[in-house]
Amino acid sequence: MQRRKFLKSLALSPILVAGAGANLDFSKIKGKASIIDLDRCDGCTSFDVPKCVSACKEKNAARFPKPVEEIPNYFPRKINEDYSQKQNDISRLSPYNWTFVEAVEVNSKKVFIPRRCMHCDDPTCQKICPFGVISKDKNNAVNIDENFCFGGAKCRDVCPWGIPQRQAGVGIYLKIAPKLAGGGAMFKCDMCADLLAEGKKPACETQCPKNAIIFDDKAKILNLVEKAKKQGKFIYGDTQNGGTSTFYISSVDFAKIDEAIAKKYENTGQVGRPHMKVKVDNFINEDSTLIKGVLTAPLVGVVAGAIAVAKARKIKKEEL
Repeated sequence: MQRRKFLKSLALSPILVAGAGANLDFSKIKGKASIIDLDRCDGCTSFDVPKCVSACKEKNAARFPKPVEEIPNYFPRKINEDYSQKQNDISRLSPYNWTFVEAVEVNSKKVFIPRRCMHCDDPTCQKICPFGVISKDKNNAVNIDENFCFGGAKCRDVCPWGIPQRQAGVGIYLKIAPKLAGGGAMFKCDMCADLLAEGKKPACETQCPKNAIIFDDKAKILNLVEKAKKQGKFIYGDTQNGGTSTFYISSVDFAKIDEAIAKKYENTGQVGRPHMKVKVDNFINEDSTLIKGVLTAPLVGVVAGAIAVAKARKIKKEEL
């Protein structure tokens, strides 16, 4: 059951109607979630690279894109998103950097914010993907299958934070329609889904020297979030985009943090550097004009069919 649906049912509960402040029962909430405590994070200023960033890069290095030498242009674009020469850039999210640490100053206080996918309860990226290559598993990890991603970047367009990043010259589009659509493959944090499936902790958590990142059963995380609220802490990720499985906790107001982020990039652009707007709505649904327009595009059916065949062949090969 999704968290917001569960909370809607609780809203009519006699327990909550009887009085505010009653303990919430999150026991029916499934999957995993994480807390990122900004009061603990110091940005790993004593290290050359923040430990969550280096851990993520090391763990996912084998999945990083390896583009062809001559990346083809595709109609109607005349430019490509190629980060292959900037693989060591840790100042933003990229196909080679799925976590980065934002640093801003609010009222003379330094605030460090590890940024990555929010792993939404109702992912807009999954809804809009015309090729069905974005999945959400039982642990709440939202993942893009880069092996079959066509790189159309619709997922980034509808993600409130613009999380997924595209690398050109890699992916299945090169075999199907290199000059007509796509343009590469999309990459982002997958919550270390393979480790979670094995009962292990994600790389960013195990390497954090300040214990600022915690993954656990979502029910337990939500109880910790409620405890932080009672302590007067600000929370981010509980309501944004309909709810997520990533919760930020801070003694600094997130509205002020977002103002500082916007000011920091007002002259340089904010691509790959997510905002922290307090009000973030999930603006598409199954009846959305945007979704219908994407899913009924002439090329989509042809490409989706080709991807389905390729997936089937891959699965059959793995089973042999």
